[in-house]
Amino acid sequence: MSWVVFAFSGPVLWAISVHLDKYLVERFFKESNVAVMLLFTAFVGLLVLPVIWLYEPSVTTPGARSIALIIVSGLLYMGAMLLYLQALQTEEASVVAPYFQASPLFGFVLAYLVLGETLSWRQFAGGAMIVLGALIVSVRFKYGARIFKTRLAVLMLSCGFAAALAGLIFKVFAIDVEFWTTTFWMYVGEALFGCALFLVPAYRRQLAATLRVNTAALLSINGSNELINLGGGLGNRYALMFAPLSLVQAIGSTTTLFVFAFGVVLSVFWPGLTREDLSGRELTKKGLAALLVAAGVALVTH
Repeated sequence: MSWVVFAFSGPVLWAISVHLDKYLVERFFKESNVAVMLLFTAFVGLLVLPVIWLYEPSVTTPGARSIALIIVSGLLYMGAMLLYLQALQTEEASVVAPYFQASPLFGFVLAYLVLGETLSWRQFAGGAMIVLGALIVSVRFKYGARIFKTRLAVLMLSCGFAAALAGLIFKVFAIDVEFWTTTFWMYVGEALFGCALFLVPAYRRQLAATLRVNTAALLSINGSNELINLGGGLGNRYALMFAPLSLVQAIGSTTTLFVFAFGVVLSVFWPGLTREDLSGRELTKKGLAALLVAAGVALVTH
């Protein structure tokens, strides 16, 4: 199966997760700290650890230095998620999603400096078209002027850098060590991040209060969301084994496009959940973006 399929599984599943994240933040965590949501992420990762160990018993073979660096990758990923959720707490999903374009730019620079990765003109043009397509659908104007929000930019640019650095570390060790071994220790890092959060009394109280009031709904929706996010992350990381970091992250930046696409579907069939602009101008812009992304993927994969 082509690495592109695995690479695209990330943005498709992440786009679904973005809408679920927004619903969870609005419904259950509007007044509490979004760090509590990451406790669920850490818990799901913790449940996956024994499964990976049974499948790949050699997970303990890497040296202590390698294990420590892979764990740092998991910590960075969770830090990126925390920044993203903080942004999502005060902004709409369609406003936050455009900043995912920052990751491939950071990824390109990091991969060049650390791994010496370079792209052919075809790959570079294709990656640029993918990012441009995602960027076109992201640009929004209000009252004739673009709105710039400093807090949102700082949170999401920091998120993009942390995610790119986590992806870089994962790629280095997934190639040299082994995919599932690297995944195992990355989840250990995520679990440690969750344990650190759980040690904060305020977060424990908020978690207990939220579960006490909305146990069934919160566990079912958040559990489904974490499994979707888990699938997207595994697919994206697996693609890193076969393609340059910058290209995989360029495809990952199409999360924005899928966020808008799913937003349109929700606006038509479930307008109470979200509402997207369905004007002719917006739909034309989204169509152009989709064509650019498709053309970019064609260049990257041929």
